[in-house]
Amino acid sequence: MNITTVCARTYQTFFGVGIRMMKMRMPKRVEGVDSFLSIPDLLQKEGAKKPLIVTGPRIGKSEFFQNRDEGCDSFIAIGGGSNMDAAKAASARIARPDKSLQQLGGLMKVRKKTPLFIAVPTTAGTGSETTVAAVVTDDETSRKYAINDPALCPDYAVLDPTLTVSLPPSLTASTGMDALTHAIEAYLNKPYHTKDTAHLSEEAVRAIMEFLPKAYADGKDMEAREEMLVASFKAGVAFTTACVGNVHAIAHTIGGLYHVPHGLANAVVLPIVLEDYGEAAAAGLARLARLCELKPTAEDRKKAEEAYRSASAGKRRSASAKDDMLYASSMIRKIREMNQAMDIPETFPQIEDKDIDKMAGWAEREANPLYPVPVVYAKQHFARVIRKVKTGK
Repeated sequence: MNITTVCARTYQTFFGVGIRMMKMRMPKRVEGVDSFLSIPDLLQKEGAKKPLIVTGPRIGKSEFFQNRDEGCDSFIAIGGGSNMDAAKAASARIARPDKSLQQLGGLMKVRKKTPLFIAVPTTAGTGSETTVAAVVTDDETSRKYAINDPALCPDYAVLDPTLTVSLPPSLTASTGMDALTHAIEAYLNKPYHTKDTAHLSEEAVRAIMEFLPKAYADGKDMEAREEMLVASFKAGVAFTTACVGNVHAIAHTIGGLYHVPHGLANAVVLPIVLEDYGEAAAAGLARLARLCELKPTAEDRKKAEEAYRSASAGKRRSASAKDDMLYASSMIRKIREMNQAMDIPETFPQIEDKDIDKMAGWAEREANPLYPVPVVYAKQHFARVIRKVKTGK
């Protein structure tokens, strides 16, 4: 075990104890067809009279929205993760006007009450309606960083499937795979698990595996749209506590440097990192594969045999470990098949060789020592995986 791993595992042990002792906030969930119409009642209940509505540029240009920029007492964020992150960042600055966003980056630097926050996702994937984080991009360096504080967790999450019906298939795919990444990474991050995180992750993975292909094929399938919103919410709650992992650390560098949508970056990186984890993630992935009732193929058996032989060189391995590798291979194959069916690429050949060292450094600083991943990556390991994201080899 190298020094990077030792330091990370020591930090994660103590941080995990702290997480279990901390009372995490969770937004109140309001769901169902036309639940969006309940927002006036929520505002009245909370005593808010003039919300600042944070949304996309098309809706935001209307006269109604333009007249709501003064004297506001609450936030309503409508849209995807970027809109919600913008509202969270503004909320953080209201709570801490003496600090810049850069100074608020990191853990627990807001620590003051923020205004009422109602989150209304129009995509099923980011989980921002549940999280304590706001991801911010530094325009000067193109580096993404996060402001993490329980004060930023929305008070309400309004999950109305009618708002996602018009989402194009490509965005349905990428945001759905974003939610799948959240659920899987949270599930594999055992050091931070609480009694709820594993169960929520399992429910989210099962639902996404079943309903994302349906939502992609038929955007008007209301059941699929609603199930995806709920799955995204559950995955968001899970990773808010259990954290994300190396997939996100790499995806953030790709998004920052090459302006690739975050969900798309996660979708491409996810199977590559899971395969790289090998035996360290096999048991967890195997449990998920069995829950999803995946059936291993001949290709899965071949890959599992190769992985088992490699892992067993000079070591003794049980029959159950071999079986876990088989089902883990089936899970990774299924993710790749879903990507392919939804026209998501296997690699990002646009990554430039000259950027890989910088990307690896950014990813390492994000992931270590915080992310309790199955395999702790040092900078050189990140660089190897990023090259595989570029070339597939």
